[in-house]
Amino acid sequence: MPKIDLLQGTLDLMVLQTLTAMGPQHGYGIARRIEQVSGNEVLLNQGTIYASLVRLEQRGWISSSWGISGNNRKAKFYAITKAGRRQHAEDTRYWARLTSVMSRVLSMGKTAGEEADPA
Repeated sequence: MPKIDLLQGTLDLMVLQTLTAMGPQHGYGIARRIEQVSGNEVLLNQGTIYASLVRLEQRGWISSSWGISGNNRKAKFYAITKAGRRQHAEDTRYWARLTSVMSRVLSMGKTAGEEADPA
């Protein structure tokens, strides 16, 4: 089965959620955690995750500082900012509304107990 293509803005929210849940992390750690939590349905290459991190930092939603990774290498660590926490809360509410609407629309015409046709 092909991996999931992310909609615009979903990766940024995944990064903000990861930093909210786990605290400061380096880019590689953020990417691996998203992959793990997604059940490897989302695979992130280095360019994709770092583009998101640059975008989030430019918007003031995360900050970065240099530190030492678990394997004793110099790495840039990212942390969510106060503005990022506000954005995370706003985006989370939006996605909850969107998924609720999509669920209602996709279940249109189904009778009780009927499963979605996977095809």
